[in-house]
Amino acid sequence: MISSRKQPFLILGFLFLANLAAWQAVFYYYFSTGKLDAIFFNVGQGDAIFIKTPQGHQILIDGGPDTAILEKLSQEIPFWDKDLDMIILTHPDKDHLFGILEVLKNYKVENIVWSGLAEENTAEFKEWQKFKEEEFKEGAKELKVSAGQRIIAGSAVFSILYPFFGQERTKNEDNEDSLALRLDFRNNSFLLCGDIGFYEEQKIINSPEKISVQVLKVAHHGSKYSTSQAFLDKASPQFAIIQVGKNSYGHPAKEVLTRLEKSGINTLRTDVNGDIKVVSDGYNLHIEK
Repeated sequence: MISSRKQPFLILGFLFLANLAAWQAVFYYYFSTGKLDAIFFNVGQGDAIFIKTPQGHQILIDGGPDTAILEKLSQEIPFWDKDLDMIILTHPDKDHLFGILEVLKNYKVENIVWSGLAEENTAEFKEWQKFKEEEFKEGAKELKVSAGQRIIAGSAVFSILYPFFGQERTKNEDNEDSLALRLDFRNNSFLLCGDIGFYEEQKIINSPEKISVQVLKVAHHGSKYSTSQAFLDKASPQFAIIQVGKNSYGHPAKEVLTRLEKSGINTLRTDVNGDIKVVSDGYNLHIEK
């Protein structure tokens, strides 16, 4: 059940449009003069992003590699509030999924969003399936999304850029099956790329979707196989945020940092700056580190 403070503003459902790829999960919203917070948590070598809309919707994108997400959420959500409006899983690798499993143990989730493309043999994925079923029994909705769909939460709009409708999963490569999202709040926008690589970036560039943004969440923790110059030129962000921790992969790669620097993009890293909070009024945004 949706908490009473959100009931007047939240309607769930699918809208079937002419294009089969255009199923939408819709949150009915009202105009607000408030601000949107996007917090890129420092959870080590992993991704976890918390979005709070002006209408109070609480949305978690990925959960990081361990239980650190619970402490991070407790800093942003009052202890008595155990409801999340939506969890978005970009892909089920442990550094994105494990923390979500902990969240599902401790919070009631209204909507669970993912692509449905996944590896089914890992322990974490089996736990994910189990916890999803438990949430469904409590009334949660599962939304499997693909490019061309929109999720509207208050005055925030999430556009799915990747993967494409009907796409088969890439064998043994969950990174390449990551959800890539664009978040728009009035005139401000964010590009959240999961762990996609050069090939997926090019497919997004070639799609009709607009990808120019103010804030880019750099793909795959700054891997040298992501964040091409062509993608940076198309997105042309003002800020780039790399979610990264101690690792043996060489993240973030020198090549990526060089491309960001040469492009004049203000780059922040969770391993250096800690939690990075972007506050937007829809027209201007500022960074809190």
